[in-house]
Amino acid sequence: MTIKIKKLLHVGVRVSPDEDSIKKASLFYSDLLGLQQDTKRPDIQGIPGFWVNVSPGDRTQQIHVMGAMGASPVSRSDKQDPTRTHMAFSVQDIEVARAELTEQGIHFWEYGGLVGRASFQLFFEDPCGNMIELQQSQEED
Repeated sequence: MTIKIKKLLHVGVRVSPDEDSIKKASLFYSDLLGLQQDTKRPDIQGIPGFWVNVSPGDRTQQIHVMGAMGASPVSRSDKQDPTRTHMAFSVQDIEVARAELTEQGIHFWEYGGLVGRASFQLFFEDPCGNMIELQQSQEED
């Protein structure tokens, strides 16, 4: 069985959590690259930052800029930290993805409620240590 990826949702990147670094990053992504900030980013307790839309007005592909140094407040360990640089994909069925990761012996961890009560993500690493996030798509096919 194969995990059915629907699309790339976001790339998450880290910056220092201090106000000056967040402001510099915001100016870089907004002013230099011309990316529009998503004003609907939920308040993620202890993780300052912002989200920018890759295409104007389109919230379906974004860059998530997260302020964190070392372990974030939501970290479970050095590796199990959703603020690590990562790629996030939408999947057709999160339960199928969970079953396939289990069957393949790939260690994964879950977060629920991190970016809203209904949010749920699976995180794991590729063979080279790059973090990947999977979310179930809420969109119609």
